[in-house]
Formats: sequence, structure tokens, C-alpha cells
Amino acid sequence: MLPQYRVNHVDRLLSPSLVIFEEIVRDNLKTAIELAGGVDRLRPHVKTHKMAALVKLQESLGLHKHKCATIAEAEMIAQNGGQDVLVSYPLVGPNVARFVALIKAYPSTTFRTTVDHTEAANALDSAAREAGLEKPISVLLDLDVGMGRTGIDPAKADELYALVNSLATLHADGLHCYDGHQRTFDVHQRITEATAGLQSALDLRDRLISRGLAVPLFVLGGTPSFPAHCKSQIPGTECSPGTSTLHDASYATKFPDLPFQPAALLLSRVISAPRPGRITLDLGHKAVAADPVGARLVLPDLPEAQLGGQSEEHLVVDLPEAIAANYPPGTPVWAIPMHVCPTVALHKEVYVVRGGEVVDKWEVSARNRVIGI
Repeated sequence: MLPQYRVNHVDRLLSPSLVIFEEIVRDNLKTAIELAGGVDRLRPHVKTHKMAALVKLQESLGLHKHKCATIAEAEMIAQNGGQDVLVSYPLVGPNVARFVALIKAYPSTTFRTTVDHTEAANALDSAAREAGLEKPISVLLDLDVGMGRTGIDPAKADELYALVNSLATLHADGLHCYDGHQRTFDVHQRITEATAGLQSALDLRDRLISRGLAVPLFVLGGTPSFPAHCKSQIPGTECSPGTSTLHDASYATKFPDLPFQPAALLLSRVISAPRPGRITLDLGHKAVAADPVGARLVLPDLPEAQLGGQSEEHLVVDLPEAIAANYPPGTPVWAIPMHVCPTVALHKEVYVVRGGEVVDKWEVSARNRVIGI
């Protein structure tokens, strides 16, 4: 194992478990700040880690802006000193009233959200009026810049932005552009494509400004497109990578230009050696994300490994017989998840390592759909 992943007294740790290497997390965050051009241009997505302790760490580094997807994540951020929270997910059903309740319950935190439809804007306005909010809610228009998952076509978004700004309880605060489809391996091509993908949003921004409507914020992208958007000269630009905080094997493989290191590893153990050349680990799909299919993790100390069948509590691994013989039952085996965000959500708490020593346990509190509100 690489020296940065040294852990003393591994025999004391349960498996399967998730282990966070605090120094690497700090390095990843500091690198993101440097790339973004300062803390004011960075709004990391907490869906990757969902941990109160990491929110506090981000705040200690001057990162006061946060992005999230659930009401529970937003509440967790507010409970732990988060100053500015963007819920970048469509609010429907009871979540509309829950969002308004958050605003009332945590007055020292600024909450923002996104809308992409008149129904969403009117529902939020109605809930805010019913609750008697004293200040308008900051709302960003969610734009579809090519991914086709959520968002309104920028060419058809002018009137929705104007509607948001006209409602007494809402305040149009800018544009949100998530381009998760920009995943080209070559960084120069990725930057070119991501930059070109924003042109329709920039055209919308110019039209809105010409109508006298302010567009103060421009929240852009995720981790793959971060190299493009961190160079943006658009006023009000905020980059919102998420995976980069913990990083994972998938992004390390697909986007080698990203200067981040995996900071969350899975500790597993051999539980059986059923035949020569085969070991079985306690690393089932209840401990590691089920995507991508067939390549859910990397075993850095076993590059020869062929991953076989995986079930709820088992992972079969085939190896050359001479290597497998060195891994009797009980042997620790480290794994790097391919998709760290949903992997974290499978663990109630994580071990925290600093200087090779386990120094703490952090609760993954926002893995729950409801915390208080």
C-alpha cells in the first residue's frame, strides 16, 4: 500500500468499513480552492461525503458556500455552521414546505434553491407566503446545457426567470448549469466542449441583463468539468465539484488530469479461500456502490485480481495461485471504490486516519433522508 494510506493497528478496525484519510481530504480541498481562484469561487457539493465533520473542516478553510441535493443535507450543513447552502435539486411535494421550514429554523444560514418550471416557482412562492417568510428566497434558474436530466432550455428560459423575479417571496439570483455529460478523457477537448456548452446560458444571461434583470450568480459544473469552469471569467462564477473532495478510482482513471487523490478507502478482509487461486472478501454490495456494473472497486495491492461474483456480503476474487496463497482468511485487503458518493452513503460512520493513526469516527449523518425537519 502507498505510504499515504498507512494505518497502524488495522487489526483493531472492523471490516468492511470506510476509512477517511484526513490529510488527503485537506489537500484535495486546498487544491480545489487554488484551482478555483479562491474560496469565494468554490461551492463544493456535500452529496459526496454527507458528513458534519467535513462541513466543519470546509468552513475552517474558509469554504462558506455549499451545494447539496436533499433537505437532510441542507439541514446538516446549517447545523454545523454552513453559511450559504444551495439545494440544487427539484423541490416537489412535502419537500417544498420542508425547505421553507429550514429557512425559518436556521435564520443565520442563507438558503438558495433552483427551479426549472413555472409550477415549481409557484409552489415555492405559495409555501413561502403561507409560512410568512420575511425575506425573499434566493432562486437560481436550473438550465439544461446538454445533459437532459433537469433544467429548462436556456433559449426558452427568459420568462421563467422574469416570473421568479416578479413573485413577492422569491428573488431571481442567477443561473445554475450542471454539465455532468462532459466526460471526455482528453482534458483540452473537455474544456473546449464544456466552455462551448455554456454559450446558450451566456446568451440568456445577456438577454436578461438587457431587460434590467440582475444575474449575480453563475453556479457551474461538477468535478469533470471543473478544469474548464475554474478558468471562467464570468462575473459571479462559482464552481461546484463534489467528488473531488474524496475522489475515487473512476475519476482517477477517466480524468488523470484532475490533481486529486482518493481519500476514502474500504477496509476489507479475506473471509474464505474456497479453492486454489480464489479468495472471498467481506466486501459485498452493501459496502460499496453497485455502479459501475462489473468494476465497482480497485484493489491497489492486487493488480492481478479478477473480480468475480459479488453478493450482499461477499466478493469473489481470482488471483494467480502463488499470490492467493499469501492471503489466508483474516488478511486485510484495501479497496478504492469506483464511485465514492453512493459508497459513503452505505456507511453509518467512517474511521478517520491522521498520521497513520485512527484518531476519530465521523458519522455520515446526512445519509438519512430526514434529520429533524
